[in-house]
Amino acid sequence: MKLNERSLAFYATCDSPADNSGFLYKRGERHTAYHRRWFVLKGNMLFYFEERDSREPVGVIVLEGCNVELCDSAEGFAFAIRFGGTKSRTYVLAAESQAAMESWVKSLSRASFDYMRLVVRELEKQLQEVRWGLAGRCGGSQEPPSPWKPKPSGPEQSREQLPALPAPLSKENGCAVWNNVLGAARLPDTSGCGGHDEEENPRPPPLPPRRRVSNGEAASAGAAVSESPSTFCRLHEQYSREVARLRHDWQQRQRGPRP
Repeated sequence: MKLNERSLAFYATCDSPADNSGFLYKRGERHTAYHRRWFVLKGNMLFYFEERDSREPVGVIVLEGCNVELCDSAEGFAFAIRFGGTKSRTYVLAAESQAAMESWVKSLSRASFDYMRLVVRELEKQLQEVRWGLAGRCGGSQEPPSPWKPKPSGPEQSREQLPALPAPLSKENGCAVWNNVLGAARLPDTSGCGGHDEEENPRPPPLPPRRRVSNGEAASAGAAVSESPSTFCRLHEQYSREVARLRHDWQQRQRGPRP
């Protein structure tokens, strides 16, 4: 494991609260003599200093994959931190009192992420039991609650939870036709607005009423087509006269019958 010495030194001496701190006697790796060191426990890292006011720690012990247990030693109130593996080092520490030893053993045993993972699982189990008890009192479902799972987000979200997409509009000559949409066989809305139907789907805009073509207009339109003007000017004059006549008729209808 690669650790940044500066980052560890800053973390060990910063103002963040420590889980436990105090003097302990540490047995040397080569020499069996015990040395009094100042220990600071932060998270899953156990720092030790030569003195309480030292600026940098002498070493650090990462409390992962280890067991904390009592051991027999020449010093009283001794305990050991044992790591798995044949070549792993065992740290032997000793406290100054029985209360201090029990406090350190409890703190070190709860410092690893493995312990926190077990605590979270136990709390989840208790929460499920409480929910199951409340559901039984309220007369709800008699089936036990399923284990808690985080809600998926992004592309992991189930397609069943996504809202149904509207059916694509059919096209004729490149244009969408509203009458082919599902539910278009219903009666059109006479209120003048599109709005929404009972299923909260947007309604198509109302179609404008078609004007009935009279016999005279049909004859004039047929004559215009049969003439087949060869120039744009003649075609423009014919349709402009037709538009002027229709506009005149519309103005007469708007004025109403004269008294």
